[in-house]
Formats: sequence, structure tokens, C-alpha cells
Amino acid sequence: MHDPASESPRLTALRFLERVQEQDLARTRRWIAAEEQRTAEQARAQAARPPEPDWLLETGVGRDRLPVYVHVGGCHMAGKRSKGVTRDQALRALVEGTEACPHCRPDKDLGYLE
Repeated sequence: MHDPASESPRLTALRFLERVQEQDLARTRRWIAAEEQRTAEQARAQAARPPEPDWLLETGVGRDRLPVYVHVGGCHMAGKRSKGVTRDQALRALVEGTEACPHCRPDKDLGYLE
């Protein structure tokens, strides 16, 4: 073991620097462990999500909440009042007069072109 009284000021400063760097390294390792845990939790949450629907039916506001648009699943223009529907339901909505979203064009994917 070293005798602090007999050390040069430079050696004392270097030992101090070593302790500071060890503390910094320990803190960095804690940050890495926390980030790895967050990443793993996000991956588990993503894996647990139900799959995105292939088709969406967006309804309007009001008491009747009639369908206003058919979207391809994942369309960025689909509103909050959208719900997943089957291919047949999406096609039926188009046949019954619900508009196809002009951005994602589900009518093309469904093979329904007026």
C-alpha cells in the first residue's frame, strides 16, 4: 500500500484522477445498464402489440358516426376514429359509397376502381 505522506504532489493528483475516472466509469456503466433495460422493455412492448390491421374504416363525428373514409392499415391520414376492418368490410364500404382515402388509395389495393 502507498503512504500518502511520502507521495509526490503529482502522484497524489494522479491517484485522485484515477478515483474520479473510476467513479465516472461506474456511472457510465449504470447509464448503459439503464438504457439496455429501457430498450429491452420497449422491444417487449412492441412485440406484445397486436398486429396492425390491413384495412381501416374511419367514421365521422356525431351521433350516427357514419363511415367517411376507407384507409390502408397504417395510413398516416387515418383519424382517431378509425378501426380495423376485414378486407370484405373495407370493400363493402367502398361499394356502399364510402370514399377511399386519397393518400393511401385502398381502392387500388382492393381492386375496386370506379
